Amino acid sequence: MKKRVVLTFPKESIEEPITYHLIRDYDLMVNILSAKVAPNEEGRMVIELSGQKEMLHNGIEYLKGLGVTTQSLAQDVIWDEQKCIHCTACIPLCPSHALSVDRTQMLVSFNSDRCIVCGLCLKTCPYHAIEIRF
Repeated sequence: MKKRVVLTFPKESIEEPITYHLIRDYDLMVNILSAKVAPNEEGRMVIELSGQKEMLHNGIEYLKGLGVTTQSLAQDVIWDEQKCIHCTACIPLCPSHALSVDRTQMLVSFNSDRCIVCGLCLKTCPYHAIEIRF
């Protein structure tokens, strides 16, 4: 089973070997998609966890016990197709190819399963068609 989650760390837990414990104690594969972690600051990571369903649940509970806020990545990225004019300005900036264009119709599409919440699309979209909520 795979799950993409956004982790928000309180500044007190930045020094903890959290991913190490997820791997060793819960037998999870941890793929860090993006991260902003610095000493004495709240940290944020977008990760993909893979493993058995029960161990995945236990790993998430472990994180919550440390005061780490967890939420599903799918809840955080919103593409408003009504605002999008399909200008394709976002396409070359998307490192995961979550945003793509059908060249025959010149229509942009968004695949939330591929998104790593890097935020590059936010800076380039003049119509604010993509929103990231944390």
